Amino acid sequence: TLAGLVEVINLYKDPRRLSKRLPILKDLTRPLADINALAQRVLPRMASVLEGQATVSVQECKSQIGSGALPLDLLDSRAIVIKCAADKTGKDAYLTSLSLRFRRLPKPVVGRIHDGQLIFDVRTLEDAQPAIDQLSRLSMRTPLQWPK
Repeated sequence: TLAGLVEVINLYKDPRRLSKRLPILKDLTRPLADINALAQRVLPRMASVLEGQATVSVQECKSQIGSGALPLDLLDSRAIVIKCAADKTGKDAYLTSLSLRFRRLPKPVVGRIHDGQLIFDVRTLEDAQPAIDQLSRLSMRTPLQWPK
């Protein structure tokens, strides 16, 4: 325990490099402009994949810092928001199915369904390209195989 604490204290001796060496601090201190740019980079590909089935947009959101030490603190962020097409029946089932498909990607993507929307906070997405590259696997034409 003491050795671990010493290593953490040593990290704090160089504040300029601290956010690079502690991933959670990097996410917490990430500039909003960087988060927005990343979301805007993913948006066109996601909109293309879901064309005709849903609308995709980037919207303001709040990131929850944590439920332990800071349960009420929120940070401004950006989210990719998916809404079903206006004439789509079974919107809740569609969003649930789509959410499951995202979680089953090679690099799972976890969002939340709220108020008839599937929401992905982009704050912790480090690199857009791997996320973009795997979006073609989201085909809604392939039936889901439910876990047994």
